[in-house]
Amino acid sequence: MRCSENTNVAANDPLEELDDAVAAAAFRRLVRHLRHRHDAENIELMGLAGFCRNCLAEWIVEAGAQLDKAAARELVHGMPAAEWKAQFQSEATLEQLEQMAASVARNAA
Repeated sequence: MRCSENTNVAANDPLEELDDAVAAAAFRRLVRHLRHRHDAENIELMGLAGFCRNCLAEWIVEAGAQLDKAAARELVHGMPAAEWKAQFQSEATLEQLEQMAASVARNAA
């Protein structure tokens, strides 16, 4: 399942006027918050918001970071993704998978 692909930018979006340093600081705070909140699993984030830690890693690469997928995920997770997965990720339930699919489908709208 792909992460959020809805990247439409409205012509008058005030977000585009946000200072890059401020935006970068807010993004770093978000990543640090997710590193702290291991209880918020990726499947739950995908089901609720249609994005997860792995999406953030993809967005970092797509924004031009000279990182491969694994390095970007390590940057976001704060450790190798496989290690994070082994420590903090439980098996997804059918209900979680269905909720994720419905949530991700809303990203395209």
